[in-house]
Amino acid sequence: MSAKTILVIDDSPANLKLIRVLLTGEGYQVLTAPDAESALTLIATAHPKLILMDLQLPGMDGLTLIRRLKSSPETHDTPIVAITAYAMKGDEEKALASGCDAYLTKPIDTRALPILVARYFKNSPGSLTQPT
Repeated sequence: MSAKTILVIDDSPANLKLIRVLLTGEGYQVLTAPDAESALTLIATAHPKLILMDLQLPGMDGLTLIRRLKSSPETHDTPIVAITAYAMKGDEEKALASGCDAYLTKPIDTRALPILVARYFKNSPGSLTQPT
């Protein structure tokens, strides 16, 4: 897999397509999954460098998946950005407490998302850093 591999997990085909088109155009390899179970399979084989995840997923919800990934030695260092329609008071704190590294609300800001993603890849194509 590419050093610039991103996994997008969202049950909305429209959101998956939008994010894939936005980020592929910026030079990233973008994989998509419609649910947590599919995502876990992709994570095990593709080892993405960044995960963009909806919190409201069918089956296992996003917060549960985040906690699972952050507790695993293989994925605990992988940055996870929540992209969600949850925008009520306390939702961002819940997401961050679960292990998210950043939180964005929907609708997706097509200008801000590539900038945020670029911050995670800013040092070199092979190294991932936390945004400042």
